[in-house]
Amino acid sequence: MREDLSETFLEGEEVFTGRLLKVRRDRVRLPDGSEAVREYIRHPGAVVILALHDDGRVVLERQFRYPHARDFIELPAGKRDAGESPEATGRRELLEETGYVAAEWRRLGLIHNAIAYSDEGIELWLARGLEQRAQKLEQGEFLEVFTLPLAEAQDMVHDGRITDAKSVAALLWLRSFPD
Repeated sequence: MREDLSETFLEGEEVFTGRLLKVRRDRVRLPDGSEAVREYIRHPGAVVILALHDDGRVVLERQFRYPHARDFIELPAGKRDAGESPEATGRRELLEETGYVAAEWRRLGLIHNAIAYSDEGIELWLARGLEQRAQKLEQGEFLEVFTLPLAEAQDMVHDGRITDAKSVAALLWLRSFPD
């Protein structure tokens, strides 16, 4: 069994820089000494929030996602701004997207949703002690906020009505690790 599976950077370039994403193409040396090209997306990271009311209802969003040309049901989430802690991102995104603030925050875990072509890491957070304030959507952001019992949202994962990876992970994380 080969012990070191590392690939060593030789040279590379940024082939696209967008508002959110950067795409790179790097040449690397493989563990056997040969060379290969790696194309991947640089992403600042994100946070998904499982916002839970005291009565067990979870806050969800319905939002159109252009790459798939359809609406998706998701948990509130958003990208991290430079220098921002994951908890601060969660607090900001929950308020902006849903109008809720939360008194209690607990980190659930971290997922890497596209390890073959992106360095994005998404922090999973549980928010409790919700209080409704005013929603502060960004310009060009359109979504519907609604609540459902947590068990019903988890059933929606099972029957395919919720397929968004970060939402699936957070909803099932809480089912698997409730404490």
